[in-house]
Amino acid sequence: TSPPYATAQEATTKATMVRYSAAAFLAAICMLSSNNSFGNVGLVRAADMTEAEKAAETAAANAAAEEMIEAISTPYSPPEGSSAFEYEAEVNKMLDIVINSLYTNKDIFLRELISNASDALDKIRFLSVTKPELLGDTPNLEMKIEYDPDAKTLTIRDTGLGMTKDDLINNLGTVARSGTTNFMKALKESETNDISQIGMFGVGFYSTFLVADRVSVASKHNDDDTQHVWESLNGESSFHVGPDPRGNTLGRGTEITLHLKEDAEEYLSPYKLKEMIRHYSEFVTHPVSLRQIKTIQVPKETDEFDEEEEEKKEDGDDIEVSEEDEQEEKEPEMEEVTTYEYEQINTDPAIWARDKDGITDEEYQEFWKVVSKGDSAGDAEDWTHFNAEGNINFKSILYVPSEVPFALQQGNLEMMKPGLRLYVRKVLISDEFDLMPRYLNFIKGVVDSDDLPLNVNRETLQESKIVKIIKKKLVRKALELIRKMSQQEMPADDETDEAEVDSDGNVIVKDDADKKPKVHPYITWYKKFGLSLKMGCIDDSANKDKLQKLLRFKSSKASGEDEFTSLQEYVDRMKEWQKEIYVFPGESIKQLSESSFMDAFNDRDVEVLYLTDSIDEYFIGNVREFNGVKFRDITKEGVKFSDEDEDLSKRRNKVYADKFKPLTKYLKKLFGSDVSRVAISKRLGRAPAIVSSSEYGSSANMDRIMRAQAFAHGVSPSENMMPTGILELNPRHPFVIKLLESIPDDGETEPPQSVKDNAWILLDMATMSGGFPIRDPKKFAARMTGVLKAGLDIESLTLADEIDPPAEEDLPDEPEFEMPDGFNMEDLNLDDLDINM
Repeated sequence: TSPPYATAQEATTKATMVRYSAAAFLAAICMLSSNNSFGNVGLVRAADMTEAEKAAETAAANAAAEEMIEAISTPYSPPEGSSAFEYEAEVNKMLDIVINSLYTNKDIFLRELISNASDALDKIRFLSVTKPELLGDTPNLEMKIEYDPDAKTLTIRDTGLGMTKDDLINNLGTVARSGTTNFMKALKESETNDISQIGMFGVGFYSTFLVADRVSVASKHNDDDTQHVWESLNGESSFHVGPDPRGNTLGRGTEITLHLKEDAEEYLSPYKLKEMIRHYSEFVTHPVSLRQIKTIQVPKETDEFDEEEEEKKEDGDDIEVSEEDEQEEKEPEMEEVTTYEYEQINTDPAIWARDKDGITDEEYQEFWKVVSKGDSAGDAEDWTHFNAEGNINFKSILYVPSEVPFALQQGNLEMMKPGLRLYVRKVLISDEFDLMPRYLNFIKGVVDSDDLPLNVNRETLQESKIVKIIKKKLVRKALELIRKMSQQEMPADDETDEAEVDSDGNVIVKDDADKKPKVHPYITWYKKFGLSLKMGCIDDSANKDKLQKLLRFKSSKASGEDEFTSLQEYVDRMKEWQKEIYVFPGESIKQLSESSFMDAFNDRDVEVLYLTDSIDEYFIGNVREFNGVKFRDITKEGVKFSDEDEDLSKRRNKVYADKFKPLTKYLKKLFGSDVSRVAISKRLGRAPAIVSSSEYGSSANMDRIMRAQAFAHGVSPSENMMPTGILELNPRHPFVIKLLESIPDDGETEPPQSVKDNAWILLDMATMSGGFPIRDPKKFAARMTGVLKAGLDIESLTLADEIDPPAEEDLPDEPEFEMPDGFNMEDLNLDDLDINM
């Protein structure tokens, strides 16, 4: 497509220049025709062509060249009878802003035109409430979109308020001036301003030049007897306005025709248009229809009639014709006919704009299927429908799914699509806004705000203060919804179950123990989405306290499959002397419940929370407390019990420390860097020793998680440094007492090797009990071999001689089973066999 020219003289000059180069253009075509191929079209060599073929091809090339030259050199002709007007804003600068700053996606032009048409329809609907006669002969308020592949045009037509000649000049001739702005101003001055409009028509309208070389706007207003047309070329500094040569074809409303650029012909595809219309106008109040062009086969009409048959009727001959003489009726000749049919695209209701008291649960669930788009299986678990009022007003419906979205099941947060759609007056602005933090990205729903600017790009709007306020309110509403789910009453027993009866017809009454325990719906939901809430405690410090109240944990007193406890319930059950929330991170409930760390807590009947999710370590490290009560990892040092006399405990610990000082000193020397230090434990029950972590170091479970990182760079697992823990000794255990007695009193004499081996075995046991890996598996295996050797009373580990079994006698081959001569398995008919079971 050639660029538009400001004047006819310039266009004529350009056309003359093009005609002078026609010979060169034809020469280029002839050169191309001498090749074997051009693109994907095969050409015949000139040497293989006859003179007649050469002459015909030359004539065709000349005709094609003349047609192309005429097409590209024809100057632009404005609408007949129109007048030229200069833009009030410098168009080139304006288009640069539109293309490079406001819009990063060309598809936006359709959103702008739909929103402007929706504006116009809302205006006439509002005005017709008090003046029904304004609707006149065009009572239907609707939008229609048409595409023409031959003319390469796209047309958007509405039956809205329309524009007069002055409106076209003022509204479309000035950037950022709009009829909507003036209409809103008038409404504010009126007594009933119960309607709001969107968009800045001047800027939004010019997004059409992203895809069009020429834009024509025809419009008819009730206050103007004449239908006028506005037209402008892309890049021109002026536009033309005049009476529409076609007359009054609209009745009322506006028709925008885009003459598309060559690189924008994708918008002539009905599939592309249908997808875009549904995307941007899915919930627009007024019907939006797309004209579908279809080609069908129909019988060809003919004016011929059978003269012979007519003569027979005139003669009145009663001639009987047998069926054999009748000729079969010929199939009618078919022809292709192009048909046009409008299909409404926006059929889904915008239920968020309705009063929530008039919406049934079934309607909410149906709308859930629309907003979830198959991203999450099952129905919605719960939802909230609200109107936010204040500095920022918006309407919203938020859904909590009952099943985990597919991307979240894989733990792939990057593949999770934003779950909320942002609308302005039911026109979709974007479904890619991060209106929810990542830990709530499973929330689905819609947000419709009247306070957002329509015609800005996604990146700019994402950073706007209005969106940040909306996001803050949405998060608060989502957490409130989840809180209400957690506080729901336990559902009543299902009385529809059929009662069981015995052989005598008596109803069997089941004991309570035989009944399956009921599970609270929130527990069922939390087992699927609890990790996201824990992530929220890490990411969202502002809502950390609210999120902690929603968490549920397994514990030493609630370890069943569906048994969970909240942090508040744990605090309410704490012992009077207890000052901390005891937590125990690990791999499984079974492993944790059987650990030596639990001995002292079980003896004192103290509840411990089991943390079996990998994220729990990060959660405890970031949160640290709940309602002022600190978390205490029982696998780390510093665990104290206040149920004993403090003075007695201090004196006892001092005596133990002095008594076992030779042993702790020797063991630290023996183990070296394998332990950070050796201490007398104050919390062990029945275990002889255990390896714990330092208070501010990584626990054994955290070390396991870190070593399992699949994407750790720079350090291979074999080179990863093993953690060093604290060896805690139980001063009351016989093993520890016996080791103390085996240590020489002078502290200089080396104890026998058996004492050293026993000490190492004690460390191995304590290391595994603490959840740490064995530092040297080879040495550990050698020590255990010695234990087995002593236990089995074996003096030497020399292998026995290899056995030499005698040779076996050759056994005769098994006889082969031969089938009788003439027997064939295919001849066997199983149906003839009489088999009585």
